[in-house]
Amino acid sequence: MHIHLADLHVGDTARVLGFNPGNPAYIERLLAMGLVPDTEFMVRRVAPLGDPIEIKFHNFSLCIRKKEGEVLRLEPIKKD
Repeated sequence: MHIHLADLHVGDTARVLGFNPGNPAYIERLLAMGLVPDTEFMVRRVAPLGDPIEIKFHNFSLCIRKKEGEVLRLEPIKKD
C-alpha cells in the first residue's frame, strides 16, 4: 500500500520505497541528504497550518513541504 507524505500524522513512521517522476534536482538533494530507498523515518512535527512536515531519520531532521513530498513513494510501517 503506497501513501503520500500528507497522509501521515505526528508519530507515524514510513519507509521510502522510491521516487515518483518529478523534479530530478530535488530528488538528487533528497538522496544526498540520505533519504534513499528503504530509509525509515518518523513524522516529528507538522506546522500549524499543515505545511511543512518535519521528519526524522538517522538522527537528522528535515522539513518537507507537502507538494515537494509528493515525489516520495512511501509505505506505512505498522506500530506494534
